[in-house]
Amino acid sequence: MTRRCPVCRSEDIAGFAEVEGTTYSRCAPCRARFMDPEHHPSRQAEHAHYAHHENDPTDPRYRRFLSKLSNPLLARLPVGAVGLDFGCGGGSALAAVFEEAGHAMALYDPAFAADTSVLQRTYDVITCTEVIEHLHDPAAIFAQLDRLLRPGGWLGLMTRFQDDDAGFPTWYYRRDPTHVVFYREETLRWIAEAMGWSCEIPEPHVAVMRKQF
Repeated sequence: MTRRCPVCRSEDIAGFAEVEGTTYSRCAPCRARFMDPEHHPSRQAEHAHYAHHENDPTDPRYRRFLSKLSNPLLARLPVGAVGLDFGCGGGSALAAVFEEAGHAMALYDPAFAADTSVLQRTYDVITCTEVIEHLHDPAAIFAQLDRLLRPGGWLGLMTRFQDDDAGFPTWYYRRDPTHVVFYREETLRWIAEAMGWSCEIPEPHVAVMRKQF
């Protein structure tokens, strides 16, 4: 079977690294680095790992962390926007922040909030915080997010940008066994261009994209 990049579907990929028996590849067009599929954790192993995450919606430190994404999005949204926290985890502090600002928020997470009816609607804003690095098929998910976004809608992403190849083997973000795709700023700009979205990087490790009218 021909290997393809999970982000852009390109076949122009090459070996990148082998760390503790796990192999990774890199993509020339979009510059993503990714775990080779045979090393992906099972869904059961992923969900067991996620259960140990502590995302307390009332934790002020966690809210400050999320403000890197929430602040630029809230500054751009119309009054009374309708949003979706995609990959919300076990407790969505981000949804609480948006609701406190007067916006309605729906939640979706295949492990913790698996009501797929929310995926039959459209939204003014979609947030994905610390989500896209877990996706086994990000190309399909970005196409899905495009369908869920209304014209002029905003997509906010937060993930650690991978910009140090030499340090990759010891990088803390790589050591999470559920992190299977690693994005550079250039990768996110490639995705936005391919989808016809605009793309801003208002903070390190944050991207704010807009679907065109």
